[in-house]
Amino acid sequence: MEMPGLRTWVVFYLISFVVLLWAAFLSAQGVMLWVSLLLVLIIIGLNIMTVMNQLKLHAARKELQQSLTRDFVRGEAQEKDDQPPH
Repeated sequence: MEMPGLRTWVVFYLISFVVLLWAAFLSAQGVMLWVSLLLVLIIIGLNIMTVMNQLKLHAARKELQQSLTRDFVRGEAQEKDDQPPH
C-alpha cells in the first residue's frame, strides 16, 4: 500500500498520542471525566475514519490501474498480434 508520507503519519499519531495522554491525565485527576471520554472517542473515531479512507483510496487506485491496463498486451502475445495472417 502506498503511503502519502511518513512525516504526515508521524505527526498525526503523535498528536493522537498527546491527546490520549491528556485524556488519561484528566481522568486520573477525577475532573472532567466527560471531556476525557469525549477526547478518547474523537481520537478513536478519527483513526478509524483515516484508516478506512486510506483503504478506499487504495482500492480506487487499484481499480483505476486495472482499468487502464485491462487491454494491454505484452511480450510474445504482442508480437503474435503484430504479424499479418498468412
